[in-house]
Amino acid sequence: MVQDVTKERTPVDLAAEAEKRGINYFLISYTDLSGAQRAKLVPASAIRGMQEKGAGFAGFAAAFQLSPADPDLVAMPDSSTLIQLPWKPEVGWLASDLKMHGQLIEQGPRNTLRRMIARAAKMGLTVKTGVECEFFLLTPDGQAIGDPHDNAPKSCYDASALMRRYDVITEICDAMLHLGWEPYQNDHEDANGQFEMNWIFDEALVTADRHVFFKFMARSIAEKHGLRATFMPKPFMNLTGSGCHAHISLWKGDTNVCQADDDPQGLGLSAEGYHFVGGLIENADALCAFLNPVVNSYKRINAPRTVSGATWSPNSVTYAGDNRTHMIRVPGKGRFEMRLPDGAANPYLLQASLLAAGLDGLERRLDPGKPLDINMYTEGHTIRDAKKLPLNLLDAVRALDTCKAIRGLLGDGLVDPYIHLKMSEWNAYCSHLSEWERQVTLDC
Repeated sequence: MVQDVTKERTPVDLAAEAEKRGINYFLISYTDLSGAQRAKLVPASAIRGMQEKGAGFAGFAAAFQLSPADPDLVAMPDSSTLIQLPWKPEVGWLASDLKMHGQLIEQGPRNTLRRMIARAAKMGLTVKTGVECEFFLLTPDGQAIGDPHDNAPKSCYDASALMRRYDVITEICDAMLHLGWEPYQNDHEDANGQFEMNWIFDEALVTADRHVFFKFMARSIAEKHGLRATFMPKPFMNLTGSGCHAHISLWKGDTNVCQADDDPQGLGLSAEGYHFVGGLIENADALCAFLNPVVNSYKRINAPRTVSGATWSPNSVTYAGDNRTHMIRVPGKGRFEMRLPDGAANPYLLQASLLAAGLDGLERRLDPGKPLDINMYTEGHTIRDAKKLPLNLLDAVRALDTCKAIRGLLGDGLVDPYIHLKMSEWNAYCSHLSEWERQVTLDC
């Protein structure tokens, strides 16, 4: 297992840091319900006041359930998250917590994750996570793979295709090295034009902040090189989609409470680990609304066979040991990998929803059942009682709407606005007339 490098982040005086580091501007940023990053560019001369009072935004203009009559949404920068943009070091980036009337708003994704972390802390637990970010490098118009020579049917780990994108990948990796994230590998993934970059795990909020910044950085550096980075779950129907697998472990001090050397099922999980997995399984259909949050997500989950021969995504609610055909994989003692999330997931709500489901499992001591040591892609049809994942975004949103456990933990103040947003997206999708409909039904 990779070495733990959790570090305490401490607040800093942003004005002093600007003078010391040569920062001329600050991006005071936050992530809205849809996962989009919003920001204001603030000159260093004004940062002292912004650090004390926050930056005001019209919340209605972002993806929140607010109206033009509501007062400012105030983004309070978390100075401990300060990052100088590696590709533009005169600019400092900051994650923010959202307030209105001086109170943290429930709709704020980062606020929601903080609430789940606090709930875990009351149980004496620190939740540590890591994510595997997959993305495509495309032409600027997003219509084709950026590398026309990257066309092998089995392109995973293709050394030549990886090296043709050396300048982009290493610039991103060098940035992570400079930032102290301890990246440890970069590879060409299963689809043509697809890559994955990994950095070491940490506490859930640290991982979420880094995940947000990574997506921003990858897009910015790709654009600098004349390419477009996309985390869209399924940009090409014949190619493997982009997942964002999440690795999870629970800690009390220096002790991993998920680990048990005497696990009779041989996976190396403790009772607490199995209960957490039980919560993920119990609430999987509702979790899809957060982990697979766009219409396109379900083209990855319910995908037909791809060029490479496998989708690498789950379609049933099952778990196993070191077996990538299941929704939850236990690759080693004391941790588990949730393979359901995709690249479109809001980094904060990804972590918050996983914590909510897992804590529900711990609090109710849910039993995940026995692991299945089979290939779900070829033998899954033989498991008649395995719950299937939702077929579309509407089914996932309806599951979330009626899930008492996730509602109770995340709160109506987050769940209701989120459902409103996703139903608006579904209705917009349904009002779109596709070329497939015209071809198939024009003469019916």
